[in-house]
Amino acid sequence: MATPVTVLRLPKGPDPNSRGFDPKSPRFIALCRTSVSSLAASDADAEDLQREQRARSVLREGFLRCLLHMTNKKVQFQMYENVNVEATFGASDIDVMNFQVSDLHTPIGVQKEALIRSQDVISLTFDL
Repeated sequence: MATPVTVLRLPKGPDPNSRGFDPKSPRFIALCRTSVSSLAASDADAEDLQREQRARSVLREGFLRCLLHMTNKKVQFQMYENVNVEATFGASDIDVMNFQVSDLHTPIGVQKEALIRSQDVISLTFDL
């Protein structure tokens, strides 16, 4: 029997060849701020920028792998107002703004399918 494989999609850049975002675009500046100026001229600043980008890419890859490992597992979400819910994790949208879950157990009942806004989540836990 064939094993289903989860597809992980990364965001596409604005150009048709999907080569990334222009560092001077308003979207890049708003969403991808760095602590080191991207317009730096010196080699020391360029090294700092490269080090920061490497650290960000490692963190992003770890987060995406975590999302991948959560698929089809029971996940406990701690939310604001001291609300704890449990659900089977399904997927996340491309911007990680929403989580698609199944069998959402809330204090007032069970919802077969639901979307949880990531802004409402303080933390989440799951067993490996």
